[in-house]
Amino acid sequence: MKRLLWFLPLLLVVSVSAAPTLTTAGTSSLSALLKDATARGDVPGVVVAVVNQDGLLYHEAFGLSRTVGSQPMARDTIFNMASMTKPITSTAIMMLVDEGKLKLDDDVARYLPKYKDPVVISRFNLADGSYETRPAKRPMTIRHLLTHTSGIGYTFSNATVAKLVEKTGKSEADLPLLFDPGEGWAYGASTRVLGDVVAVVSGQTLDAFLTARILEPLGMHDTSYLVPPAKYGRVVATNARGADGKFVERPMPATLPASVAGDGGLYGTAGDYALFLRMLLNHGKAGNVRLLSEGAVKAMLTSQSGAVTAQLQQSTNQSLSRNFPVGVGRDHWGFGFQLAAERVANRRSPGSGTWAGIFNTHFFIDPVRQVGVVVMMQTLPFYDEPSMKVYDAVEDAVYRNLK
Repeated sequence: MKRLLWFLPLLLVVSVSAAPTLTTAGTSSLSALLKDATARGDVPGVVVAVVNQDGLLYHEAFGLSRTVGSQPMARDTIFNMASMTKPITSTAIMMLVDEGKLKLDDDVARYLPKYKDPVVISRFNLADGSYETRPAKRPMTIRHLLTHTSGIGYTFSNATVAKLVEKTGKSEADLPLLFDPGEGWAYGASTRVLGDVVAVVSGQTLDAFLTARILEPLGMHDTSYLVPPAKYGRVVATNARGADGKFVERPMPATLPASVAGDGGLYGTAGDYALFLRMLLNHGKAGNVRLLSEGAVKAMLTSQSGAVTAQLQQSTNQSLSRNFPVGVGRDHWGFGFQLAAERVANRRSPGSGTWAGIFNTHFFIDPVRQVGVVVMMQTLPFYDEPSMKVYDAVEDAVYRNLK
């Protein structure tokens, strides 16, 4: 009975208001700004989907999916979504919580013994990579992993982690922790560990679980870790901004081998991800199929990080990523989502959930205004300023024309 207590304070108030729509002027302005942005070369191409509980309000593509050969962007273009995999893995964890197969405050070592008795870095010398550790004050829990308060980081956004990986040869998820679980925030491989937990608890591989339990029920037929050869021509090319400020298309690889992980690796379309957001807007249901309890969805979009807020992640590789995220020092974390804290005109409501992939695929879900927005680009570096301006302009246009 104890494991069910987290549902009790999270009952949802059922809204009787009509689902929001975009005005005709709104869809026209969205198309105009995206056409202009791609024509200027702000980004080579972009696909945008806007969704409410009932379906798509907007779904259009602009620019090129491959600049070499001038292949047009299409609504069904397939993107490397990278870390937009994370909310889907987090959903898998919450499904297992719903089923009573694990608890949010379970010690991760219960499922993955190598995380028993974690240690925290107590002294670190960046120059030579030498360090000392001490025992962590508490175990690492599922809750810590879901909120990125576990102490696990990434090489591209934390100099300490980058140096330790270089020195030890260990993976990011196998290093000493950056801080005691629950006492700090660092973007990292926490969701990779959650993917391993899903596999252990379910008895399935992660890709099999996500496909059978989430992707297929939602109709996300173009989302997978392995792109079938027949769909390879629909995969977008990555464009990296050079020192001269211009994009250069990276050569398309001959094959796209699957990289199955909880924190990245999924390929998919904007339309598919919109189906995932619709399920959340419908409090865990897709048609007559319930994937998550209402309480689980509410918990995912409610602050779960206590007094800990998102902190600036300083890039160790400016060609891969700029510093991120927005909302530093203000935004909290739910289970799998960064949650907006500020109320700003023509912007998502406080409590809206968001995250992104390193190739500048972005989304947010606003449970107050009952709308979800997906903006798919395939550019580097992450948080590239012109790419982020496109994302910002889309958000502004949506809220100016939402009724």
